[in-house]
Amino acid sequence: MAEGAAAAPPLRVFLNALAGDYLLWILLLALTAFSLARPGGIVHYPDLVDWRTIATLAGLLALTKGVELSGYLPRLAQRLVAAMPTERRLAVFLVTATALLATVLTNDVALFVMVPLTLTLKNSGVPLTRLIVFEALAANAGSVLTPIGNPQNLFLWQLANVPFEHFVLAMLPLAAVLMAPLLLMTLVAFSGKPVQLTVRQAPDRTDRLMLMLSLGLYIPFLLVTDLRHPYLALLTLAPLLLARRELLARLDWALLLVFVLMFIDLRLLSQLDVVQAWIKSFDLAQLPRLYLAGIAASQVVSNVPAAILLAEYSRDWRVIAYAVNVGGFGLMIGSLANIIALRMAPDRRAWITFHAYSLPFLLVASALAWLLLR
Repeated sequence: MAEGAAAAPPLRVFLNALAGDYLLWILLLALTAFSLARPGGIVHYPDLVDWRTIATLAGLLALTKGVELSGYLPRLAQRLVAAMPTERRLAVFLVTATALLATVLTNDVALFVMVPLTLTLKNSGVPLTRLIVFEALAANAGSVLTPIGNPQNLFLWQLANVPFEHFVLAMLPLAAVLMAPLLLMTLVAFSGKPVQLTVRQAPDRTDRLMLMLSLGLYIPFLLVTDLRHPYLALLTLAPLLLARRELLARLDWALLLVFVLMFIDLRLLSQLDVVQAWIKSFDLAQLPRLYLAGIAASQVVSNVPAAILLAEYSRDWRVIAYAVNVGGFGLMIGSLANIIALRMAPDRRAWITFHAYSLPFLLVASALAWLLLR
C-alpha cells in the first residue's frame, strides 16, 4: 500500500455511522410510509432517482476524498492561518472564497472543496460547525449569480433561452443583496481572537501521487460532466481509483444513499394530490403569489424540484429564479447543498446551528429580494 493510504474502515464503524444518521432514518421512514400507502409504485422508485446527479456526486466525493487523504490540506491550513491570523478574517476569507467558487463550480463543488479544508482547522479554536454553516450559506448565495452556479439556475436558463450575460445581469442584484448581509453576519458571528492552529509542520504521511491525480482529474471530470456525460466522466477517474483502490472504501456511501432517498421521497411528495392542489390554489399569475409559492415550495421539496414544478404554471423565469434561490435558505432541505455541507460537519447536531442562522437569514433575504422585484 502506498505511503499515506488509509485502511478501509471496519464494517462496524460504517454501521455505527448509519445508526446515528438521523436524516437517513427520517428519509427511510418517509419512504416506508409512501410504500405502505402505494405499494404498487415501489417498482417505479428507481425511475424517480436522477442517477446522473448521483454519478456526478460520487465522482466529486472520490476527488475530494483523494485530496483529503493525501495529507496536504493541513499544510494549506497553516498557510491560511498565517495569512489570516484572526478568527474573523479567516471566516470572511473562507466565506467569500466559497461564494466565488460557487459562481463557476456550482454550489455543491464549492462545498466539496472548502469544507474538507475547513475541517483541517479542528485544532485552531475556530468554531468549525458555525464556519461550515456559513460556507453553506455562502455557496447558496454565490451560486445565484450565474446559470451554472446551481441546478435550478441551469434549468431556468435553458427554459428562458436568454444569453449567459443576460441571465447574470438579471441575477446580479439578488447576488449582491444576499452577499451583503451574509458578510455582515459573518463579521458579527466570528470574533477577532487569534487563531492558534496546532498541527505538525509536515504531516507524517503524505501521498503526492494521490494529490496530483485528484487535482489533475478535476477539470477533465467537470468538463465531461458539463457535456452531459456523467457516467463517462466517472471513467476519467480510473487512473486515481486504480492507483489508490482503497479510496473507494473511504467514500461517504451513506451520503449517496441519502441523496437517492431524497430524490424518491421528494418526488413522491410532489406527486401527491394535496401538494398539486396546494400549488394550484395559488393564483400564480400574480407576482407576489408566484414569489411566495417559490419560497414555500422550496422549504417542502427543495429548490430544484420547486423550480421545475413552478415552471409548469408560469414562464416568469426571473421571479421563479429569485424565489427558489432565496428558498434555498431557511430549512435545511431548501437546498441540497445544505445537506452536503451538514453531512460533512463534525457535529451531528449541526442542523440546529444551521437553522439558528438560516431561518433569520431567509426572512432578511426574502424581504430584500422582494424589494428588487417590485
